[in-house]
Amino acid sequence: MPRLDRVLETSLYVADPEQSARWYEDVFGFTVVSRSERLIAMSVMNQQLLLLFKKGLSADLPKTPHDGEGQLHLAFAIPTEELPAWEAWLAQRGIVIEDKTHWERGGWSLYFRDPDGHLLEVATPGAWTVY
Repeated sequence: MPRLDRVLETSLYVADPEQSARWYEDVFGFTVVSRSERLIAMSVMNQQLLLLFKKGLSADLPKTPHDGEGQLHLAFAIPTEELPAWEAWLAQRGIVIEDKTHWERGGWSLYFRDPDGHLLEVATPGAWTVY
């Protein structure tokens, strides 16, 4: 099998990419690296990209049409010792933590929503066998 290094980019489909980009910049510190009419690309720790597509604008592309509906899920890895800081950080921003889960392997997850209702998670080591 040919080598695969990592996930390079993932995407969310949002009502207002500018509003979403400001939110992700404020909450996670992601930075905008590219902007167009149909999407904003944000750097995730200089390793991956989060693409914020305007809902419906990519559905009719001639070569690679795509679009998404509904509430999606993304999880971000955090060090265990940062969990209390994340709880405080989200509270300071008025972001409701919908769930705090302690996993059988010792990890913790916090779940909350972005402005479009996508379910976001920050997870510590021990959430999965691979993390």
